[in-house]
Amino acid sequence: MNTSPDHPPQKPTSPQPPTSWRDSFAVYLQRRVLIVLLLGFSSGLPLALSGSTLLVWMTESGVDLRTIGLFALVGTPYTLKFLWAPLVDAIHVPLFTRAFGRRRGWLLFSQLLLIIAILLLALTDPARSPLFVALGALLVAATSSTQDIVVDAFRVESLPESEQAAGMASYVAAYRIGMLVSTAGALFIVTGFESGGLPRPQAWMWGYVVMAAMVLIGTVTALVATEPEQSARAEAATGSETAFARVLHAATGAFSEFLGRPHAWAALAFVVLFKFTDAFSGTMTAPFVIDLGFTRNDYAAIVKGVGLAATLIGGFAGGFVARRYSLAASLWIGGVLQAVANLSFSWLALSGVNEWALAFAITMENFTSAIGTVIFVAYLSALCRNPLHTATQYALLTALAAVGRTYLSSGAGYVAQATGWPLFFAVCVLVAIPSLILLSWLQRRGHFDALGPVKV
Repeated sequence: MNTSPDHPPQKPTSPQPPTSWRDSFAVYLQRRVLIVLLLGFSSGLPLALSGSTLLVWMTESGVDLRTIGLFALVGTPYTLKFLWAPLVDAIHVPLFTRAFGRRRGWLLFSQLLLIIAILLLALTDPARSPLFVALGALLVAATSSTQDIVVDAFRVESLPESEQAAGMASYVAAYRIGMLVSTAGALFIVTGFESGGLPRPQAWMWGYVVMAAMVLIGTVTALVATEPEQSARAEAATGSETAFARVLHAATGAFSEFLGRPHAWAALAFVVLFKFTDAFSGTMTAPFVIDLGFTRNDYAAIVKGVGLAATLIGGFAGGFVARRYSLAASLWIGGVLQAVANLSFSWLALSGVNEWALAFAITMENFTSAIGTVIFVAYLSALCRNPLHTATQYALLTALAAVGRTYLSSGAGYVAQATGWPLFFAVCVLVAIPSLILLSWLQRRGHFDALGPVKV
């Protein structure tokens, strides 16, 4: 057909159907936020398979409690993923990069490895070979954290500033749903297989096989998505460099580019402290509820039911806040809300065994924490705008953010024992003050204005 200006193309007389299911699905997934949502599910799915769900499997298999306790160490790759993030930024995966692009190639490669790792873990026997279970779980954690690195970079680079907050809300909500599927969902599936007549070891094996198959949701999404334009430009700019040079530039550039910004050290301190109030109280929430007189079934039912609903609603509320207000104002709202919400636990401590008070406290904690998380992730994304090392910078920032959760919160038990529960949660409000002081300091110096708007 002649498509020159003098002969415009003729409009078809009837709509033409998509040529294949892939074309139809690709049209549906053109919305970048929906793609991020589905990738968020894929990121959240594997976490419990090497964590809480695996511990249930080991407990039912009669593994010694001391051995089970040591399995907390298999989560180490999630805290050290920044060490190999430069490889994700710089190295080409044979066949995958050429066929799908820089980010999508790594995404599909990491998901393939993740499926294999989950299947290998499914073939282990906790009762006979805890060491092989540990190796399998470590492999799942390593491949899962690699997928997280790529998904974070893909999300930051593919979403324009106008869609970052909506993408954050979708990502956080889908991540939580993925975690729920691999915990409660996986346990229901194992129970179903066992009820169908399978012995318990085989029921667990097939339960993990089903979880491995669910990773394909992210794989299909990656196949129909398009390579971020920023990543494609960065790939073209560094295509002539050697692999070693690209890795070196990604590793050193991530540090030097960030530290060369005004007030970089204050921004890094803010990254460490912003979620500290959440982490400090969250460390003691479960012991507090049990110590108060509730059963673990009461706690589990409310957390999985009311808590999950509050998290999902709070995630999208965080997206709304980021849409309505500037980044600095949104951080103020999220920071204050997640701090003040701790007072609901002080009220619960004074109320005693009151299921309504527990439901209210859990709701407030999850709702405000989700708001703060969405806005905080939007801020981290705004800090990582150089496509040459997006994955490396984001992995470094999230590792710093984990410092408060992993190390600074380790003394929460001592504080709770010294103060008692009502006063402890009041202290949790006060530990938010340093981050709010830094927020004010950075705002007055134009730090957030320099990042540009992060709004929907």
